[in-house]
Amino acid sequence: MRLLLDTHAFLWWVTDDQSLSATARTAIADESNIIFVSAATAWEIATKLRLGKLDEAAGACDRFTELVAADGFALMSIEACHALKAGSYRVPHRDPFDRMLAAQSALEGITLVTRDPAFKQFGTDVYW
Repeated sequence: MRLLLDTHAFLWWVTDDQSLSATARTAIADESNIIFVSAATAWEIATKLRLGKLDEAAGACDRFTELVAADGFALMSIEACHALKAGSYRVPHRDPFDRMLAAQSALEGITLVTRDPAFKQFGTDVYW
């Protein structure tokens, strides 16, 4: 299975936070699955840290690439096709990070690991 972690799923994984569902935790730990982390997640963590909305993520911001690599996750770049898809969604959801993750999930055919119900409006295949 190919899975794309949303920002909270990634942060909960690296901090061993119990907010991450047991189902998601098992899937992420399964070495037969390919786990992706988007560059949009790095962007979101840095932005929210700067705004004072995610102070507990300072370590994840400083060590983002290291944390992704340490778990054997694949870093997904943001491509023009992702940006065009994210910008073209005709849903009222305004969060640019969610829009990007939804676009990457759709275009790359990867299931998004998230508990955020907002992704339903994008028609995103989610796993939780």
